[in-house]
Amino acid sequence: MDSFIIKKPWVTEKATGIGAHRQYIFLVQQSATKPEVKKAVKELYKVDVTAVNIVNLPAKHKIVTLKEGQKIDLA
Repeated sequence: MDSFIIKKPWVTEKATGIGAHRQYIFLVQQSATKPEVKKAVKELYKVDVTAVNIVNLPAKHKIVTLKEGQKIDLA
């Protein structure tokens, strides 16, 4: 199942701030690819992802941008 690619949303002050720009940060599996993350977010949160960016740190994070007018409630 693709939802196992996403370990958890990355909830920090900075990460929450970019939510206003329709961008969200997720901690993902090290082997995850952009298409896999896009598909997993779409299936898990029922939203349309327009872009996926990689931030390659010791713990791999992915930033996804949602389609205009959509948001994810992480609360």
